[in-house]
Amino acid sequence: MEQRTTRIALGVWSALVVLFLWLPLALIILYAFNKSNVQSWPIPAYTTHWFRAAWTSEVRTSLWLSVRVGLIATGIALALGSAAAFGVARFRFFGREAVSFLLVLPIALPGIVTGIALNSAFVAGSINLSQWTIVVGHATFCVVVVYNNVIARLRRTSTSLVEASYDLGADGIQTFRYVILPSIRTALMAGGLLAFALSFDEIIVTNFTSGSEITLPKWIFNNLRLPNQRPVVNVVASILLVASLVPVYLAQRLTQDRAGGLLTTGRGAMLSATEDAFERPATP
Repeated sequence: MEQRTTRIALGVWSALVVLFLWLPLALIILYAFNKSNVQSWPIPAYTTHWFRAAWTSEVRTSLWLSVRVGLIATGIALALGSAAAFGVARFRFFGREAVSFLLVLPIALPGIVTGIALNSAFVAGSINLSQWTIVVGHATFCVVVVYNNVIARLRRTSTSLVEASYDLGADGIQTFRYVILPSIRTALMAGGLLAFALSFDEIIVTNFTSGSEITLPKWIFNNLRLPNQRPVVNVVASILLVASLVPVYLAQRLTQDRAGGLLTTGRGAMLSATEDAFERPATP
């Protein structure tokens, strides 16, 4: 009887937590179909008019900029994050733990601190704020996501496979292509998808590094204060929400192993990455 009561209580509590997380998001999607441009409850009538009205040239330009920035930042994160993960996981050197901690630190810092620091650096270097400064700002936290995924996979991969490859006469490129890459491929894909998702909907760092450039999240933020634009903002926010869920879902599916382990995403990944840096020794 006690176990049944516990299961029911946990089920109710879980349902309340899910409602707490998803009910505001569901309301945004619901208001996107509101016929009136005034948000009120109950909704008087429903329409798809705002979906047509939202597809303006300004929104298309902002969307394309967000996609470009996300793709470039993800490419940089894949290159730098995987290289850093290989160095930390496979080699012993002085200050390795400090390097690992510094690599995951950017995602732990408040976004406003990162944004102010980057803005000050760009101003001091007389660098004009543009698409490329946004890319640099997004890459600072995208690298962490890739690094965290790749180093976790490398630490679960036996070095005896690499040694056996060399013993059988394979060179470094062949070993990487046929032994290492297949073992970390899903980690790279998951890290890339998560990095793109984080970059695509980032707003805080973007505000300090974009200048006159307007990404889609920045467009939403700028128009949110305009009452007559609220229905259009709801539509764009709904599309952004769905677009962000797809790579996160795919990344979770890719990183589920046979034991059913789940991926730690977003800024919550900082905790597991920091624990890895200090509690789990790297393979020599």
